[in-house]
Amino acid sequence: GHKGTFGRLLVVAGSLDYAGSALLVCTAAGRAGAGLVTLAVPESLQPLFAAKVVEATTLALPEDDLDQVEPEGALARILDHAHDAIVIGPGLRPGLATVELIRALLGVDEDGTPPAVVDAEALRSLAAEDEWWLGVRRPSVLTPHTGEFERLRAASGIAAATDGDLLGDDAARVTAASDAARRWGQIVVLKGARTVVAAPDGRLARATFENPAMATGGTGDVLSGTIGALLAQHLDPFDAARLGVFLHGTAGEAVRDRLGDAGLLASDLPFEIALARKRLTAVRARQTAERKLGFGARPATTGPAGPVTGGPAEPAGSSS
Repeated sequence: GHKGTFGRLLVVAGSLDYAGSALLVCTAAGRAGAGLVTLAVPESLQPLFAAKVVEATTLALPEDDLDQVEPEGALARILDHAHDAIVIGPGLRPGLATVELIRALLGVDEDGTPPAVVDAEALRSLAAEDEWWLGVRRPSVLTPHTGEFERLRAASGIAAATDGDLLGDDAARVTAASDAARRWGQIVVLKGARTVVAAPDGRLARATFENPAMATGGTGDVLSGTIGALLAQHLDPFDAARLGVFLHGTAGEAVRDRLGDAGLLASDLPFEIALARKRLTAVRARQTAERKLGFGARPATTGPAGPVTGGPAEPAGSSS
């Protein structure tokens, strides 16, 4: 293979106030296996970001006289850039120009349109319009936290608190995410403790992770980059979402084991995501070879001193 074999991810993210969001997305995407990552930013900020993203390339988006992205020109430049998936939203500058660009990007409906991860400012921009999902034609993975999720539902005509406590009630979270995925026709990742991943066709996954150390700025950007990288590697959107949540949560647990419940930085996660993927690949290889994981007795054999029961134990593994 070569770098193009493993997926080209385009990231539309970042602003002067939220430069870190874009950098975290790009780093996480590389650590999750994307072959090529390109960061699209306003042309006035390109020198700043180009000096920070070492492995990623940059794409300058045209601006108007107010130093805002010019939606029509930016859309043309993005669509002209070859990519297998796109991440839209983390750290973008709020404003009408951003809203227009996001709606145009998500409204593309052509054969082979690359899928998108929609997060942060992109979600807030969608929620500003009633029945917003009718204009989202690109296959998408929506990654809202509870507040963003409630805003999206309010714009869908669903009153807040109709399903119970969406922070602490697992059953309520599952019901709400499942209903939203069916209504909106997209994959929904409802973030938080025990993140829920729901598909329009009824498929559902709930993570087991409850990690207070992850409650820090930028961890959601890392998740967006991870899922985006998996989409770029041509995973089905539901599979990319739940695998991304698993790798992200496993990485967080590894950092928590070292640091405890506080002190985790979002930038600690990408390297651990690469290690989590390595461990998961090893588990799959062992399963493919029909070798059982865990500790267990083997059939008795006869050694020089007589019968021997058991044998060298397999290393304990983890499963998801």
